[in-house]
Amino acid sequence: MTKSVYVGMSADLVHPGHLNVLKEAAKLGSVTVGLLTDEAIASYKRVPFMEFEQRREVIENIKGVDNVIAQTTLDYVPNLEQLKPDYVVHGDDWKTGVQQKTRQRVIDCLAQWGGELVEVPYTKGISSTKLHQAMKEVGTTPEIRLKSLKRLLAAKPQVRFLDIHNALSGLIIENTRIETESGVKEFDGMWASSLTDSTAKGKPDIEAVDVSSRMSTLNEVLEVTTKPIIYDADTGGKTEHFTFTVKTLERLGVSAVIIEDKTGLKKNSLFGTEVAQTQDSIENFSQKIAAGKRAQATNDFMIIARIESLILGKGVDDAIERAKAFLEAGADGIMIHSREKTPDEIFEFCDRYATFENKKTLIAVPSSYNSVYESELEARGVNVVIYANQLLRSAYPAMCNTAESILRHSRSAEVDSKMMPIKQILELIPGGK
Repeated sequence: MTKSVYVGMSADLVHPGHLNVLKEAAKLGSVTVGLLTDEAIASYKRVPFMEFEQRREVIENIKGVDNVIAQTTLDYVPNLEQLKPDYVVHGDDWKTGVQQKTRQRVIDCLAQWGGELVEVPYTKGISSTKLHQAMKEVGTTPEIRLKSLKRLLAAKPQVRFLDIHNALSGLIIENTRIETESGVKEFDGMWASSLTDSTAKGKPDIEAVDVSSRMSTLNEVLEVTTKPIIYDADTGGKTEHFTFTVKTLERLGVSAVIIEDKTGLKKNSLFGTEVAQTQDSIENFSQKIAAGKRAQATNDFMIIARIESLILGKGVDDAIERAKAFLEAGADGIMIHSREKTPDEIFEFCDRYATFENKKTLIAVPSSYNSVYESELEARGVNVVIYANQLLRSAYPAMCNTAESILRHSRSAEVDSKMMPIKQILELIPGGK
């Protein structure tokens, strides 16, 4: 009787190491590949480049593979208990690191029916990290990037975005990652903030930087990064103008635009009622959302409504009323904003929003209430956390300190240890080495 063999894999970038594992597995019997879903992969590293069905098609056509099924978690146990294979075959590179506990659970599970774990020696000269780096250097297409935010939201309960103001800040978001017990942790995408863009250009945050100039900054970032971008369009301007902005952003590969329900000369929300700010009517803003949705060419682009009710002291009831209307008008999500130091009113909004039958993506921007943890927001149903201006705010004082030190000491030696080595900054830039 033919033995049964189970191989779990992501198979995003198939390389000789994968082929070697499958070849060894085929020697033992009939091979079933448990192909990790996007959700399973996203639980410990970046969402794969290829979608699940694309990866399935590749694996189904590899010699020696008899069947492909979905593995919906990093944990092999649910599939193993269902199939009860004679063997599980895996590369021997999972004895340490994030997959160590997964490996032990496989061993314990197989012991129930006398199954065996067979580990294939790691194929030398193959580095998934280097392959992924090479993919990033090749870049991405507008179509792939455009779709990436919706893929992320489908695969992960919560994603985190950080502000950009130029291509260098985009590279920081693209490349910064840390290792944790649960896997690699990184930023999922970039927030193209009007505040940081205008500030970097030395102009006030009152929509003084026109759309053409904003697009120039975007293009610089798009050229050297691959992660999704959410664009801050302030009020969106006149409805007739907003429809052109939607078309331009979608063509560039930007994943989403956020517009706020205010009118007139834009003032930064964090001023609240300290300056004159006028909220748009529900009817007018709903019409702008609907016009934007009609203008887009694909189902992948997202238009998100930012509600300013809490900023303007109008309370949660007004915010909830607007959220229902804006979703009804076609908005793909809601950003709820607050300038309070605690997240209490945000939590209240989230709890009430959770009861909506028509609820969609929920976004929070914890700038003022910055003591809140991402996990607390996730527990309240927040899908996207945007750190809206922290990169620019941290860069400015560092540059001021360097400038003052050079003036004070008539040389730069005193601040050398606080600066990035020139060699390192050259290596950060693709093609700079």
